[in-house]
Amino acid sequence: MRKLFALLLAVVMVFALAACGGTNEEGSEPNGGGEALIKVGIINLDPSESGYREANVKNLNDTFTKENGYEATFVTAPTADKQLEAARGFITAGVKYILVSAAETTGWDEVLQEAKDAGIKVFLFDRMIECDKSLYTAAVVSDMRKEGETAVAWLESLNLDEYKILHIQGQLGSAAQIGRSDPLTEKCAADEKWTIVREGTGGDSWDPNEANKIAKAAIDAGEEFNIVYAENDGMAQGVVEALDAAGITHGVDGDVIIMGFDCNKWALEKLLAGEWNYDGQCSPFQAAEIDKMIKTLEAGKEIEGLNDKNQIISEEKGFDAKTITQTDIDTYGLG
Repeated sequence: MRKLFALLLAVVMVFALAACGGTNEEGSEPNGGGEALIKVGIINLDPSESGYREANVKNLNDTFTKENGYEATFVTAPTADKQLEAARGFITAGVKYILVSAAETTGWDEVLQEAKDAGIKVFLFDRMIECDKSLYTAAVVSDMRKEGETAVAWLESLNLDEYKILHIQGQLGSAAQIGRSDPLTEKCAADEKWTIVREGTGGDSWDPNEANKIAKAAIDAGEEFNIVYAENDGMAQGVVEALDAAGITHGVDGDVIIMGFDCNKWALEKLLAGEWNYDGQCSPFQAAEIDKMIKTLEAGKEIEGLNDKNQIISEEKGFDAKTITQTDIDTYGLG
């Protein structure tokens, strides 16, 4: 009798689980339509790094939701070692896709090979990694070098008698830093009119306070510069605060040209007011494109539109204080 009761109880539990939907074949809960959720691990940088990163994180959070068919785990990891650790954690957890914005361009080959061996597809966003293209499925990124080339070309168009530059770099070794730095340093090496007076970095967090310290040290040392080339808006503002404290004018009618990157709305408003001179665009919105590519793969189809490096490149521009409009701010400003 007891055996019969146990058997009946087991049958009832099976039917109860079936009625409730249970779990999918990968251990995830189904979405509202009863379909299995897609397991995704997303590795990103700290949203407090900049307005750009805050917009990038929000874009991903808003896209990779349960309602949109995903079981997404988000990891904030500002350094390469933490990112590699997170990636291996996702491999162990058996996610289907890994998305990563790399803190550094190198050092990823081994872990990407581990993901590939495990049948996990990797998408790069925002920043490239230096590795064989077979190790990632696709990359939705900005052309960081083009951003730097566009900024240097704008500077060159001013036809100044001399270019004495305070260069504030981002996180050393990152794609954004390399892409924005190299065209400037190459131009300075090739043209004797172009000189980097002082160079420093805002560190892993692209810290405005560190930029402020670099500018203050240059000012206190009596080093003359007429251009600030800062590799994001926050660091440009850190330098501007040092200039203001020293009584040094800047902007369209000032003694120092101010250049930033990312196109935060507040930074573009400084261009419109003539307080800054140039801002380079960097689009933080890659989530919709990656979502579309994942859904294409899930449907058993091939991704289209990639270039020979498996990339989709965001189209971007630079803004000049003398030509920017309120419409530009409303259209392209972040935040």
